[in-house]
Amino acid sequence: MHNPGNATPDRFPAEERFAEGAQYIAGRLTRGTSGRTHAVVDPASGEEVLRYELAGTADVDRAVAAARAAFPGWAATTPGERSDALHRFAAVLADRAEDFARAESLQCGKPLKLSREFDVPGTIDNTAFFAGAARLLQGQSAGEYSGDHTSYVRREPIGVVGSVAPWNYPLQMAAWKILPAIAAGNTVVLKPAELTPLTSLLFARAATDAGIPDGVVNIVTGTGREAGEHLVGHPDVAMTSFTGSTAVGKRVAEIATATVKRLHLELGGKAPFVVFDDADLEAAAHGAVAGALINTGQDCTAATRAYVQRPLYDAFVERTAALMETVRLGDPFAAGTDLGPLISHVQRDRVAGFVDRARAYARVVTGGEAPEGELAKGAYYRPTLIADAAQDSEVVQSEIFGPVLVVLPFDTDDEGIALANDTPYGLAASAWSRDVYRANRATREIKAGCVWVNDHIPIISEMPHGGYKSSGYGKDMSAYSFEEYTQIKHVMFDNTAVAAKDWHRTVFGDR
Repeated sequence: MHNPGNATPDRFPAEERFAEGAQYIAGRLTRGTSGRTHAVVDPASGEEVLRYELAGTADVDRAVAAARAAFPGWAATTPGERSDALHRFAAVLADRAEDFARAESLQCGKPLKLSREFDVPGTIDNTAFFAGAARLLQGQSAGEYSGDHTSYVRREPIGVVGSVAPWNYPLQMAAWKILPAIAAGNTVVLKPAELTPLTSLLFARAATDAGIPDGVVNIVTGTGREAGEHLVGHPDVAMTSFTGSTAVGKRVAEIATATVKRLHLELGGKAPFVVFDDADLEAAAHGAVAGALINTGQDCTAATRAYVQRPLYDAFVERTAALMETVRLGDPFAAGTDLGPLISHVQRDRVAGFVDRARAYARVVTGGEAPEGELAKGAYYRPTLIADAAQDSEVVQSEIFGPVLVVLPFDTDDEGIALANDTPYGLAASAWSRDVYRANRATREIKAGCVWVNDHIPIISEMPHGGYKSSGYGKDMSAYSFEEYTQIKHVMFDNTAVAAKDWHRTVFGDR
């Protein structure tokens, strides 16, 4: 590796933009004080693009203090004022869209077309959605439910939210955690993954430039074991929102429980892709390739387990493999690149290990190797299709988080749905059929937070995202997310002006 400061200025000048540090506290960039540094590495080349000082516990304390100080003022703003601020925020993001796309592609290795057409516009749309949603905090209608009292419901902000985001979609995950929280009147301290802090820092700067007060949005970039655990356990943090693996989510829950925090978890997934025998084969094969390979398969909703009814099985395997072989690996910034590298060589080797072990019990139809030549410098792995694995095998049950799709046959509809549900996870799924009754049955019986029909992956700001079972609980996006980031308070007024209420006799006296 070498110093890349001058190697990728046309991509995103990370060293220049974060010369002041990779922490964002109370409206300004600052350096971490842990005494240790970390490198952001371009996974397409293995080159270092930024070395920064990691946050320590003192930095987390400063960020939480800034958020706590900003909370009373921000919570006191009207929904209309918060909405106006978020509209300005969306405009700033739109103005800087190319900057965000290049920073995201540089740190993650995702093709620039994915950053430009999915990550960045999705984030801008989310911001615009919550600008409107801020003015629509709903509750039960006021009414005289007891006869003698008027009751109504208030939604109130919780306080300081300490959030932890993953490395696969750093910009969108920052937005999903920050936007509903601040729209509801909370303040936030976000810890992004130390591998991918660039767009979270840009996001916080854009919030400040849009006029959102200092301290409302803070970023601490440190390790999970030091900065993350200290943030989750901090006594002044009222809520924790975490997205990441189920194993780490259990640790987060353990720490949060000690201080009885509100907790929102979006964890792992192993999404089934159920193809019934009346499905459009060409549509299903195209959907499987796109759904399995988006973001190089580093997506907890990615299609990972394709269950195909036996009459279509062989044709599906053949067509999907052929389509996978047309996917173009290359430089994320080059025109024509479809698939970028995995986030790191460590992750690439982890994915390769799953595939290599599967050769002993299944058939690797296509892929199953890292490319040679110039791409060998990066963390690339070819799109891989595995067939004929057993349901209880590692590649079927474990989250691989790479460009790997496993295909298994089934006979009856009952079997297909049972196999789809045979996993600890329940984040997303899809069903492929031309029969509305068959598809509707699948949407009812598959245990997942999102079930697509004849498609896989699209998300929209107006609809909730979150899982069943070991995929966590709570919702991102949509108006439902306000249920995560607000306290519900029942207010009850006596309407009688009578000193001795009838119900008092249950405590003293007679009727």
